[in-house]
Amino acid sequence: MALALEQTPDDPLADAREVLRSTFGHADFRGLQSGVIGEVLAGRNALAVLPTGGGKSLCYQIPALVRPGLGLVVSPLIALMADQVAAMQQSGVAAEKLDGSTAYEARHSIWSRVEAGKLDLLYLSPEGLMQPAMLERLARFPLALIAIDEAHCVSQWGHDFRPEYRMLGRLAELFPGVPRLAVTATADARTREDICAELYLKDARQFVDSFARPELALSAERKSGLGRNRVIELVAERQGRSGVVYAGSRDGVDELAEKLVAKGIPALAYHAGLDKDVRAERLEKFLEADAAVMVATIAFGMGVDKPDVRYVIHADPPSCIEAYWQEIGRAGRDGNPAEGITLYSSSDLAWALRRIESRDVDDTVKNVQVRKVRQLYAMLDGMGCRPMAVRRYFGEIDVEPCGTCDICLSPPDGIDATQAAQKVLSAVHRLGGRFGRGRVIDHLLGKSKDASAFETSLSTYGIGAEMSAVAWRALVDQLLFEGYLREDPNDGRPLLALGESDLVKAVYRSERRVSIRKAPEAGSDDKPGRGRKKHAGDRLGIRASDAPLFEALRAWRRDRAAEQHVPPYVIFHDATLSAIARERPRSPDALAKVSGVGQSKLKRYGAAVLEIIRAH
Repeated sequence: MALALEQTPDDPLADAREVLRSTFGHADFRGLQSGVIGEVLAGRNALAVLPTGGGKSLCYQIPALVRPGLGLVVSPLIALMADQVAAMQQSGVAAEKLDGSTAYEARHSIWSRVEAGKLDLLYLSPEGLMQPAMLERLARFPLALIAIDEAHCVSQWGHDFRPEYRMLGRLAELFPGVPRLAVTATADARTREDICAELYLKDARQFVDSFARPELALSAERKSGLGRNRVIELVAERQGRSGVVYAGSRDGVDELAEKLVAKGIPALAYHAGLDKDVRAERLEKFLEADAAVMVATIAFGMGVDKPDVRYVIHADPPSCIEAYWQEIGRAGRDGNPAEGITLYSSSDLAWALRRIESRDVDDTVKNVQVRKVRQLYAMLDGMGCRPMAVRRYFGEIDVEPCGTCDICLSPPDGIDATQAAQKVLSAVHRLGGRFGRGRVIDHLLGKSKDASAFETSLSTYGIGAEMSAVAWRALVDQLLFEGYLREDPNDGRPLLALGESDLVKAVYRSERRVSIRKAPEAGSDDKPGRGRKKHAGDRLGIRASDAPLFEALRAWRRDRAAEQHVPPYVIFHDATLSAIARERPRSPDALAKVSGVGQSKLKRYGAAVLEIIRAH
C-alpha cells in the first residue's frame, strides 16, 4: 500500500513532504529528518542518532510509505511495537506487529494483507525476525526498507546491550538490495562504530544530531541514606503532573509506590516481578491518565511514548551517561518544559563498580564500563553545566551553558581542598585499607574509639581537627567519585583503599588540584527544582480564556481513547489540542492546517472537534 510515487528532479523529497503533511499533519521536517529520509529513499543505508522526541520514527515510517514494498521495523520491546502501531493506525497507516502473543487468526490476517500488498509497516522483535521460517517467508515479498530501532542494543559498549541484536548483521546478506536504517537516541563515537561494524553499515552515512534538550531542566543532589523521603518530597511538590520515578530494585519500587500512595499521590509500581497482566493494566492506567506517577525499574520506559511526562526522578542513579540521557529523556517529549532530577551517593557508585566487577565479560569491556560509571558521577557531582557536560561526552564541541540546570541557576562555590585530600589519602595509606570511612574520619579527628598505640603514633592521627566530620565525609565522597579512593565490599562493611595510583601520586605531589563545593549557608535552599517556577507554570501557553475549550477537548479525547483502548496522545497530543484551543478553527480546511491533524484524523475526528469549538 506504499505510495510508490516518482520523485521530482527539483525536490526529491516532494512525496515525503506530502506524506508528512497529509498523513501526520506536519508542515515540514525538522532537524536531520530530511537528510535521513532522503538517504533511505535513494536506497542507501544509514545510521541516525537523533535525540529522544526528535522524530526518529518518521525517518523510517515515511520512506516505508513512499517506497514500494513492505517496511520492516525491528524493535526490542512488545510495548514499544504496540505503541507505535496504535499511533500509525490512528493516522490511517496500515501497520501491524507480530509477536508471541499474536493470535492465529490475527497472524493469518496479517500475512494475507502482506501477500495482497495492503500492509505498509510490520513490526517484529529481533528474535522473531531472525527465525528461519520468518526469513524464508519475507524473502517472497518486496521490502521497502529494514529499520533497526534502539540500535545501541547491538553494541557491547552501549548501555543496553542485547546479544540477540548481533544476529541482525545477517540482514545485509539476506536482503542485499534493501536499504537498512539503524536509529537510536544515545550512542557515543565508540558505540556508533560498533553499531556500524556489527550491522555491516561501515559505508553508511551517519546522521548525528545535537544532544541538546533545551526543554529539560536538569539537577542532581547527594542523597542522605536511601533518599526515599526526599523523593516523596519532590513528587509531592509536583502534584497534578505526570512523572516517572526510577529505583534500582524491585523492593525499592514497591516501597516508594506504597509511600507515595499513602501521601495521596496516584502512584503505580512497575517491575519485572509483577504478573504481566498487572504490568499491562498499570501501564494502560499511566498512559491514559493526565496526571499519574509511575515508580519503576529501568525495565520500564523504552516502549513508552507518553509525551506529557513532566519529570523523571532517579531515586537511584543510572548506570552511565547514555542510560541517564535516555531515561531522563522520557520527560518533555512534547517539547514543553520538563525536569530531570537525580539523587546519588558514593554508596551507589561503589555498588555500580561491584556489579561491573561481578560480570562475566572481558577485562577490556569492564574497563570501559568502569570509565563510563566514573564519567556519570563526575557529571553528577561536578560544578559545571550538566547538559554541557553530557553534550561534550557525546562528542559535541562549541557547546554553551544551558542556563536552566541547577548549576547554571545557582553556581556552587568551589574550595581548593588539595591539602585536605592529601591528609585523607595519607591516612588511608597508613591505616593499610583496614577501616571504613567512619573510622578513617575519626582517625583524622583524633577521636577513634579504642585506638591502639600504633594508630595514635601515626602522623595522620588527629591532623584533621580543622574540619567537621560532615565536611570530611563530603570530601571522602568527592574522592570516591573522582577515583582517588575506592571502597572494597568486605561483605557489606566497605573498607576505604587508595584508588588509581597515577591520580593519587599527582595529588600527593600537588600536580593535580582537588576542588569541592562550598557547603551551603545555614537556612539556604539549594535543592533541585527550587527557584524554577517558570518551568512549572502554564507549560503550553494557554490563555485563561482558552482554558475551558482546552479542557473540554482533553475530556473528549480521554473518552475516545477509553473507547478504543489506546493512550490519549495517539489521538492528539496536548500540543495539538492547545493549538486548536488557541486558533479556534471554524472549518475542516482551517482545522487541517493545525500541526498534528492529518487527513485520516481530520476525517475521523474533525466534525466532533469543530462541534466542541462551536460550543465554547
